[in-house]
Amino acid sequence: MILSSSLIWFLVGVAFLIAELAVPGFILIFFTAGCWIVALVTWLFDFDLTSQILVFLVSSLTLLFTLRKYSLKIFKGETQDSIDDHDTDSKIGKTAIVTKTITLNMPGEIKVMGSFWRAVAEVEIKEGQSVLIESQESKDGLTFKVKPV
Repeated sequence: MILSSSLIWFLVGVAFLIAELAVPGFILIFFTAGCWIVALVTWLFDFDLTSQILVFLVSSLTLLFTLRKYSLKIFKGETQDSIDDHDTDSKIGKTAIVTKTITLNMPGEIKVMGSFWRAVAEVEIKEGQSVLIESQESKDGLTFKVKPV
């Protein structure tokens, strides 16, 4: 079975598309488009391999340098940090239940708003007690400072 050059370029484009899904960066999608442009051109006109590679390089790099920044603005979305900060801040001042005892040397665990979080305190707090969330203790937002109610 002999594959036409347009089919080969199309399949190479599919491979780039699959690779784009696996590798973050939004770069390989433009090489996918370049392959598909070459597939269309070679399907319509008969070009030698050197011309096909030239069309691929020119179209891929032109698309990459002209559309990547614009496409990232559209598809990237909001960063996770601002969402996490909002969720963390919304828990400060709330009452929680201790699910694992909190000691002076070892963080415990609390349950607030249906989620489990690490917690530290200046006094020992037993499992089952209610606590008030005072502040966020760690930079990653996963540990809270609590005090007994």
